[in-house]
Amino acid sequence: MTPAEIAPKDRLIVPLDLSSPEAAEAMVAKLGDSVTFYKIGYQLAYAGGLPLIGKLADTGKKVFADLKMHDIGNTVMRGVESVAKLGATFLTVHAYPQTMKAAVEGRGGSGLKILAVTVLTSYDDDDLHAAGYRLGVSELVEARAQQAQVLGVDGLVSSPEEIGALRKIVGHQMSLVTPGIRPAGAPSGDQKRIMTPGRAIAAGADYLVVGRPILEAADPRAAADAIQAEIAQALG
Repeated sequence: MTPAEIAPKDRLIVPLDLSSPEAAEAMVAKLGDSVTFYKIGYQLAYAGGLPLIGKLADTGKKVFADLKMHDIGNTVMRGVESVAKLGATFLTVHAYPQTMKAAVEGRGGSGLKILAVTVLTSYDDDDLHAAGYRLGVSELVEARAQQAQVLGVDGLVSSPEEIGALRKIVGHQMSLVTPGIRPAGAPSGDQKRIMTPGRAIAAGADYLVVGRPILEAADPRAAADAIQAEIAQALG
């Protein structure tokens, strides 16, 4: 999907990082039509939230299953086949070549899009070196992006700092999904490579994942509306 084909409101993805499906559904109701795209990650998935994927999809919402799969090829492939039946729009896997290849095979002809997580936004060069990597963040992100493109992955997840370089590598053939988004003045939390919504869109991001600045706001809907307005302004 090219940037022009993405509805502006769909560019904001709100993670339902909440303790139960009931809490998640209450937040969805509170946000109303301000948000069209939600992310379900570990916290909610392991608290019984996977059926919510289909439930949200049936109401016209889009859902990003952020499960970051990584295992032997056959296990990844079968897992992706199962997720494809739930109605999700996106599914994440870690950007290891065997894992990405298996995920693309498991996706088959379904409508599920595979996103490869390049390097987590909570990592910096020191974290990678401590984990045994010889490459720094930018070099590893670019290497994994090139591998993902060759393997037929649909999109990449990376910090906003790498968006410009990634766009030069993949053009508009792959979607770029960006966590680590913080409105001006918001605390960074555990994120190390962050950017404001407007700057991330201007840099070339297709989708922005914004969690705590919305979920922890006194008025989550007003916070979401403000980010949507900033996205719209950046789009011109």
